[in-house]
Amino acid sequence: MTVTKGFASDNNAGVHPRVMEAITAANKGHVLSYGDDEYTLRARERFADVFGKEAEVFFVYNGTAANVLGLEAAAESFNAIICSDAAHINVDECGAPEKFTGCKLLPVPTKDGKLTVAGIKAYMHGFGNQHHTQPRVISVTQATEYGTVYTSEEIHQIAGFAHQNGMLVHMDGARLANAAAGLRTGLMELTGDAGVDVLSFGGTKNGLMFGETVVFFNRELARDFIFIRKQGMQLASKMRFIAVQFEALLTNDLWLSNARHANKMAQLLAAELGKIPGVKLTQQVEVNAVFAVIPAEVIPRLQEKYYFYVWDEGKNEVRLMTSFDTSEEEVRGFAGMVRETINCFVPSSQSE
Repeated sequence: MTVTKGFASDNNAGVHPRVMEAITAANKGHVLSYGDDEYTLRARERFADVFGKEAEVFFVYNGTAANVLGLEAAAESFNAIICSDAAHINVDECGAPEKFTGCKLLPVPTKDGKLTVAGIKAYMHGFGNQHHTQPRVISVTQATEYGTVYTSEEIHQIAGFAHQNGMLVHMDGARLANAAAGLRTGLMELTGDAGVDVLSFGGTKNGLMFGETVVFFNRELARDFIFIRKQGMQLASKMRFIAVQFEALLTNDLWLSNARHANKMAQLLAAELGKIPGVKLTQQVEVNAVFAVIPAEVIPRLQEKYYFYVWDEGKNEVRLMTSFDTSEEEVRGFAGMVRETINCFVPSSQSE
């Protein structure tokens, strides 16, 4: 059986046509390099419309770089960064945050990927002790790796606690658009207005070919970032091709329509899977992620046709991601195959 499309990651999706058109339109003639071009200037104006004129924005190639360099700007090597145990910076960045910032990560155990002030307090000690790393940054992921979201009030509470204790807040916003769409709120309400100091704002998971940004609401942190970005090997010479993608994404709320569609397809997928005996949803579906326990003998047969990842092999829990280009036909086709495969290979007593 041949694998068709799947639900492994929104990174697997293609490029939105309007973004591709923007890249093609920018591919004309010569312009100044390293961001001194009209395309990058226009993109910065779009960011000012969305995140405020006081925000400083810098374009980079990928999400790991956005996280690492944003954290490097906020912390010294003797500092520590508090994050969820499920955070991308803790699990999926191959130790890059610790290698390049020199900071120690302090992971807080969570059930749904979300930090709380109570959990953070466990690491609030050792200040001034020269033998201990000094907590400096709280990093939150929006939406989390479990597809859960922080409300603006929850972010504001964490940020208030951080600032009261002389700390800063970083947000990994790889799926911030999906979180804002799910909460029916603006991007600024979940970031700068809620007290976030530095944001890694994602585009690749929401219809871009490549490119992420580092957005500073605390302008003091941006003072030396042009040098940090260059040392971090993330200064794009042909920056216009990153910038025009974000200009397209932030024009006429393309970011929002893409995220809404992906979220809608996840809700449909969850509804269809929830009707199938033997399938158990394990997380509330708030963005474009569905987590479910599926019988072990069924998973490899499904993967012969559909890409998706096993999140927890011990529990047979899988993660299913939808994208801006996921169709209802694909969702219903996958759910139908789940039902059919369970009926064929799982005894009825186990699927009830």
